[in-house]
Amino acid sequence: MPAKSRFTKLDAFTKTVDEARIRTTSGGIVTIVSLLVVLFLSWGEWADYRRVVVHPELVVDKSRGERMEIHLNITFPKMPCELLTLDVMDVSGEQQHGIAHGVNKVRLRPQSQGGGVIDVNSLNLHDDSADHLDPSYCGECYGATAPLYARKAGCCNTCDEVREAYATQGWAFGRGENVEQCKREHYAERLDEQREEGCRIEGSLQVNKVVGNFHLAPGRSFSNGNLHVHDLKNYWETPNGEQHDFTHTIHQLRFGPQLPVSLYRHMGKNIMPWTNHHLNPLDGSNQVTEDPGFNYMYFVKIVPTSYLRLGWEKKIKSAADFADANADGSLETHQYSVTSHKRSLSGGSGAAEGHEERQHSQGGIPGVFFSYDISPMKVINREEPAKTFLGFLAGLCAIVGGTLTVAAAVDRGLFEGASRIKKMRSKDL
Repeated sequence: MPAKSRFTKLDAFTKTVDEARIRTTSGGIVTIVSLLVVLFLSWGEWADYRRVVVHPELVVDKSRGERMEIHLNITFPKMPCELLTLDVMDVSGEQQHGIAHGVNKVRLRPQSQGGGVIDVNSLNLHDDSADHLDPSYCGECYGATAPLYARKAGCCNTCDEVREAYATQGWAFGRGENVEQCKREHYAERLDEQREEGCRIEGSLQVNKVVGNFHLAPGRSFSNGNLHVHDLKNYWETPNGEQHDFTHTIHQLRFGPQLPVSLYRHMGKNIMPWTNHHLNPLDGSNQVTEDPGFNYMYFVKIVPTSYLRLGWEKKIKSAADFADANADGSLETHQYSVTSHKRSLSGGSGAAEGHEERQHSQGGIPGVFFSYDISPMKVINREEPAKTFLGFLAGLCAIVGGTLTVAAAVDRGLFEGASRIKKMRSKDL
C-alpha cells in the first residue's frame, strides 16, 4: 500500500475498491442516456457560443455637415413624366427645383394598355436638343432673364431653357405655342402625346442632413418671395378630356444604404419577415384617388442608425480611419417612422372618413409631399458574440457535472428501488 502524502486528507473524491462496486443493467442504461444528454446539451452550448446577437444602444448623434442619401421608387399611373416635377428644399435654404442628379423618369403606357415601360429619361442639368443649332445662334428669352445653367450665356436656345427663364421670373408658361424653341422641339405635341401615360420616378437624392422636404407635383416650379409655386396650367387643361390625378404606389423609400441580408440573419430567423417592413414602412404602400386636386402628405421621422459588425474594433488601425464610413467596419444608414395625411384641395369636412368634426382647408398644390425631420439621437446596433469563451467553458462544465449528478441520483434511486423489491419478495416466500 503506497505511503500517504500530506494531500490525502484533502481528497474530496474518495474512491472505492473494485470488489465493492456493483454494475447493474439499469446503471448501463442510465450511463448511455446521460452520455447522449451530455452530447446534445454540449452541441447546443457550442451553437450558442457561435451565435451572434445584436445589442442596440442609444447615443447622441454628434455628426456634423453630413449629406443624406434618399432612395425612391414611386409610380404614378395617371401622371405623365412631362408634367411631373421633383423638388427638394430644406431649412438651410438649399433648393433643387425640378432637377436632381441620379434620378430617372420612366415613361409608362396607360393602364388600359398594361402600364409597361416606354422610355427611361435621366434628369440632367442639360439636354441635347440644341446640339444641332448654329454655334452663333442665340435664342430669345421673351422678356425673361436667361437661366444660369444655359449652355450659351444670356441665351435661351431650348424650350426647357425658356421654361426655366419663365419660372425664374414667376411667369406661367403654358404650352409654348408662341415660343420658337418649343415649336421647333414640338413641345405641345409631345405634351399631348403623353397625356394618358404614367410615370415612375426612381433614383437617389443627395440632401443636407437637416429638416426639409421633397415633393412630386405637376408643372415647373419656382419661388415667388417666400412662396413655392408650381405652374399648374398644363395640369388642369386636358384637351382630350383625360384628367390626371396623383394615384401612386411607393415601391421603395429609404434613407441611406440598403441593409445586407446577412444582417437580418444575425438578428434572428423570426425577425426577418417584418424587419424590412419596420425599417422602410412605406415600401409597397398604395394610394388611389380620382380627384385631380388631391394632396398627399407624409411626415417622416428619421433616426440615424449605425451597425457595427462583429470584430469592428480590430479593423480600426488609426484615428484617421474614423473619417471613412466603412473603415471601422460599420454601416451608416437611417431608420424612419411615418404618419400620413391626405386631403382634397377643395376643402370640406372629413365626414366621408367618419370624422364629421374635422375640417380640411382649401387651396394648395396637388401632389405627393414628404416632410422629413432628423432625430438628434442615434441608434447603434452592435454585433457581439452571445457568449465568451470562458462562458462557454463554464456552461460545458455545468452540463457535464449537472448531467452526471442527476444520472447518479437516478441510478441510485433505481438501485435502491430494485433492492427493496427483492427484499419484499424474499419475505413473502
